[in-house]
Amino acid sequence: MVKVGIVDTSFSRVDMGRFVVDEIKETTTKLKLIRRTVPGIKDLAVACKKLIEEEGCEACIALGMPGPMPKDKASTQIASQGLMLAQLLTNRHILEVFVHEDEANTGKELYALCKNRAREHAQNLIRMLLRPEDMVKRAGTGQREGFSDVGALKI
Repeated sequence: MVKVGIVDTSFSRVDMGRFVVDEIKETTTKLKLIRRTVPGIKDLAVACKKLIEEEGCEACIALGMPGPMPKDKASTQIASQGLMLAQLLTNRHILEVFVHEDEANTGKELYALCKNRAREHAQNLIRMLLRPEDMVKRAGTGQREGFSDVGALKI
């Protein structure tokens, strides 16, 4: 059974890790899930790296909710770079699933965005690990996790 890591934060206002767990469990029994929660987005990289190196995870999903302030945007960039470095050091995919608080106008919209983005990235992880040919079929199709897809550009 393929192990995958799910790492989320207590800073987030929505339990996005639950959506990933639910989506994977509803879709397949071929993945073993290991979930961890860390305080904030800058803690995600080391938690994912530990899951890969110490727990044998083939891939991870890192979920976070940066705030709307300029300092939050800077922290997001740092966290993204940390996740990229963790991928390069472990040679494993870590899907970054961030929902910025200012991506939605209301709490209801923000919640729906978190749910949709987390679930759609969970499906991406399933495809990448169990059905990579399905990812190839989606190349250039304008997929948008959390929002409506924009479709392929045809000229």
